[in-house]
Amino acid sequence: MRRFVYEQLLEWKADKNKKPLVFQGARQVGKTYLITQFGKKEYQNFVYLNFEQDTGLSVLFTDNLKV
Repeated sequence: MRRFVYEQLLEWKADKNKKPLVFQGARQVGKTYLITQFGKKEYQNFVYLNFEQDTGLSVLFTDNLKV
């Protein structure tokens, strides 16, 4: 199953008109692990922010955020 989902992530990465990635599913099935491994392996730079464990990260959205 993990290989199937990983292949779907690779297809998402290759899509020139990709939309933001929303990854959801049941608890404790490896979502975070899979996305973390995908990010580390497929991208030169990868940042993981956990807003539940580090509530101080919410300040990133207090000002006018311009991408």
